[in-house]
Order: sequence, then structure tokens, then C-alpha cells
Amino acid sequence: MSGGVEIPRNDWFRLSLKVTVGETEADLAPILTEIVLSLPPDVLAAEDLEDLVAEARFYPTLPDGRHFALDGGPIAPLIKAFQELTGLAGEMHLADAETAWRIAEALEGSGLPFAGREAVEGLVRRLRALTDPASVPVPPGLEARLRPYQHQGVGWLLALSEAGFGGVLADDMGLGKTLQALALLVARHLAPGGTGRPSLVVVPTSLVATWRREARRFAPGLRVLVLHGPDRGARFGEIPDNDVVLTTYPLLHRDHETLFAQPWDVAILDEAQAVKNPAAALAKHSRKVDARMRLALTGTPLENNLEELWAIFDWVNPGLLGTRSQFRESFRTPIETHGDVAANARLAQRTRPFLLQRTKETVAPDLPPRTEIVETVLLEGAQQGLYETIRVAMDKRVRDTLATKGLQASRITVLDALLKMRQAACDPALVKIPAARKVTRSAKRERLMDMLEPLVAEGRKVLVFSQFVEMLKLIEADIAARGWDYAMLTGRTRKRAEAIDRFQSGAVDLFLISLKAGGTGLTLTAADTVILYDPWWNPATERQAMDRAHRIGQTKPVFVYRLIADATVEAAIHDLQTRKQALADALFDEGQSGGFDMSEDDLLALFKPPASSAAP
Repeated sequence: MSGGVEIPRNDWFRLSLKVTVGETEADLAPILTEIVLSLPPDVLAAEDLEDLVAEARFYPTLPDGRHFALDGGPIAPLIKAFQELTGLAGEMHLADAETAWRIAEALEGSGLPFAGREAVEGLVRRLRALTDPASVPVPPGLEARLRPYQHQGVGWLLALSEAGFGGVLADDMGLGKTLQALALLVARHLAPGGTGRPSLVVVPTSLVATWRREARRFAPGLRVLVLHGPDRGARFGEIPDNDVVLTTYPLLHRDHETLFAQPWDVAILDEAQAVKNPAAALAKHSRKVDARMRLALTGTPLENNLEELWAIFDWVNPGLLGTRSQFRESFRTPIETHGDVAANARLAQRTRPFLLQRTKETVAPDLPPRTEIVETVLLEGAQQGLYETIRVAMDKRVRDTLATKGLQASRITVLDALLKMRQAACDPALVKIPAARKVTRSAKRERLMDMLEPLVAEGRKVLVFSQFVEMLKLIEADIAARGWDYAMLTGRTRKRAEAIDRFQSGAVDLFLISLKAGGTGLTLTAADTVILYDPWWNPATERQAMDRAHRIGQTKPVFVYRLIADATVEAAIHDLQTRKQALADALFDEGQSGGFDMSEDDLLALFKPPASSAAP
């Protein structure tokens, strides 16, 4: 019997062990799996497992149904390595250098003649290079002074590209992911000889102008083609003549057949959480891209559940985390449902070489401090009565729906009920029922105006965020009545750049922004104060709003105020946020674990009147 190692060209992370028995070639992994399953649990758990296997004889099955005799001695090292290092349906995955090296040592120790050691050793060298990328000079053609952590990031990206892997750059918002990605593109396209292929960058529509501006500023030597607008089809023929092609996620739905017929050098997804739903058409289209390297940029690789992380990594490095069902069995269910610390540690180990994530805390010398303050607002009188009326009605509606349809089928009803309660907490004017028309006072809006009075008098530069455009219009009316100058940005704003420039230049001190229009892609370092008028379900979304002001280029301390209506669903959501963020952070901390999914009891708790923090 002899063996060989095969690493598929399109899947660096799956190791195939081919064994030859006589004239029959078979995959050794199923054979080893059969042997492991035949061993009693006490033998598998024994410290001297290798010795016990060496003394045994096995009769595994070949693909044609025949059995053959196999002495345990030669395969004992392989059995131990296989038992320790597999977990995805009996497949060996080589996501880190030490795993790959132990497989090679086990093969060597088996005494069996085998071919392919050079391939494994080469993979080990490439994987080890990712853990400590050598310091590299700033790529010629990049007109920027990189901060130390950005320099490290560029070195990591270059190590990834040279090794033939993809990666996820998950730095906090505002730490320069776009600049680091541009440095990679400059190094590849402006080097002598070039790459022979253009690179593709897919971004949210709101970031097209940002990427074009940053490329002109930091990488003027790159030839950038922007495919946007109704006449973009006339420019498809220019794709091979450019270094970088910039398009958007919405246009990918329409243009994917043309774009993916072109081979690319680097394919980049900015705000890559856009493909977090693996069943969505956008995620399926993106997997068809033919590129030498895939790079995902996102400040939130994990927002709600582990499957989102799998979706991003499955695009970046297909096969790294197994299939969707394998990932669910080996990682998601053990971690989210059972709080399995060991599974969490294995997942962190497997993704670590291909994930670079720095927080603002790690680059504190580059940023002034940020102070976060929760402003609790008490609903009183008619507004409190309106909220309580809606809460009771929604509680009954949700309970009835859960009883008849179950949790999964009640999603729309639950979200609609939560929306009505949140609107009542924000301002009665948002609630479209006759009873709300009689309620003229809004505790939160009055508190906001009380806060803005001294801020405006002091000359502070303030961002006010809300999810509700209609809420911003109510605030706008209050501001206009006081004679304050302001700018406003919503999805309906046509002169977006003009509104941003008015604030950044100092022409106005107040900037009203809807979450959808301004939650990502803006640099508003003129601001020193951020007010989050209504809390958002996901803490990552709140951080993105804060990061409009608290990012590289900011020179002043930043104050962030959250307005929370006490004893309402807003307070319940705020309590949940702390739990959710801790769970998300646990993925990258091997010592932590936890579950993600809300139970029916957790959900119903949102419809109960929480105890007031102002109560005696």
C-alpha cells in the first residue's frame, strides 16, 4: 500500500489522501473514518491511542466493496492526527500552518511511501507567512503616508496575494480599509509588467464617489473605470484597458454575466456584509467571479449569526469552512446553541490567518477619545398612555401569532409590532392611528431641542441620526423654527456631496442624517458630537454611525449621546445590544462562547413594560 497527497487547485484547504491497494486507488479519508468509528470510545479517549492502534489489525472497505487487511502499525500516527484534526464530514482542512505540518509529520511517521510532501510543505510556508508578514515598503505609486497599523495591513494583504489566498480586512470603520486596499491594487497593477488583468471593486452605491475620490488622491497612477449610470453598457469594451473597474451591488444583478465573463486579478467586495445571506441572488452571483485573489472589506464580518461569517468566508476562500451544512453541524449549532468553547476556538483558529481586524482601541494613539453617554428620557402623560395602549395591543397580537404560526413564520408580525412601539417612543406624530393625533408632545424631541440649544450656542458641530426620515423632518421643522442653519441627508437628497461639503466646510453646525443614507461611507470629521435619536437593533450599526465622526483625521474628542425612552422597547433593545456585542466579540476570543438566536421568551420580553430606571 502506498499513498499520495492531493491539494485541489481550486480549494487550498481540503487535503485528499489517495491510497493505492494493489491496482485500486481510493481516498484514504473514508477508510480512516471507518476505522475511527469502529474503535470503542474508551480507546479513542486513551492517551496511548497510537500504541493501541499499532497493535490492532483492521479490515476496511474499498470503493468496489472488497475488504483488505491493514496492520495498525503504519497507520497509527495517521489515525491520531485524523481524529484530532478533522471534523467536517471526515475531511481534512488545512486552514493553518500547524495543522498542515502535523498531517505531513503523520504521513512521514507512518512509514508508508507517499508522494506530495513538497505540496504540503509549500502550503505550510505560505500559511506561516500570513501570521507575520514581512515589513514591506510603501508601494511605488501610492501617494499616502501609511500609519503603522495600515502598513502592517498592506503587508498582510501582499502576503495573502503572493500565497494565493483571499482575506477579510475587518478593521473598524474609519481606520482606512479603502486606503489599504488601494495600496494592494497599486502594488499589483503599477509594478513592472503589471498583472495582465484588471481588478474588480464592488461597492454600495453611496461609496462610488468615495472610491473614485480616494483613488485619484492616493493612487493617481491607477486607471479606474467607473461603471455606473444608464450608459455604462457602452463602456464595457473599455474594461481590459483599465487597472480597476468600479461597480455597485445593485448593478451586479444586471451586469453579472458581462462582468464575470472577464477574468480578474483581484476582486474586492466593499461593505461585504452585503453578501451575508448565502441564499440571496447577489451572494450567488458574486461566487461566479474568476479572480486570482478575493478580498472582502467589512467592519462587521458578523452581525447577527455565524452563518453570515460563513457566507463571507465562503466567497473569500471557498472550502475553508466547509459546506453550509457542514459548517452548521461543526460550528454554528455547537457554538450558538450549546456554547461550545472548543468549537469556538477551532473556528477562531481556522479563520485567523485570513482575517485581519483592528479596533480603534488598538490604534488609540492615532485617535482622540470618544465618550458615550446614554440620555434616558421619561415618557409622560398622553404620550405614555399612547405607548402603553400600543404595547398592550401589540403584545396580544404577537402572542396570538406565535401560538398559531410559530416563531419562524411570525417574523413580519413581530417586526411590524416592534416598529409601531418604537415609533410611539420616538414621537406620537409617527404613529398612524387616530388616537395619536391627539398627542401633541414628544418627550424625546423636546429633550433633543434642550440638548441642541447649548451645543449650538457653543459652536459645536453636531450629527443627528435617525432611522426614520419622517422623524428627521419633524426635527428639521423644530430647528428651522429656531433659526439655526443645518444640512440634511436622506435617501431623497439629490445634492449629496453639496450637503456634506456644507457641514465639513463649517457653513452649518447641524447635520441631520438618515441611517440608510449616511450609515456608511461618510467622513464627517468636522463633527465633535453625535446624537443617536433612536436606538438600532444591531450595535454594529450604531458604531458605524459614530464612526462618521470618530475616524482617522479627527483631531477633537467626540461625544456620542444615545436618546433612550425609558420603560419602553427602546430600553429593552439597549439591554439586548450589550449581550449581542459580547457574543459577536466572542468569535475572535478563544476563551469566550455564547449563543446568538433569540428564544420566544426573549422576544416576548420586548413587549413587556421594563422597570423604569428612574423608579425609586
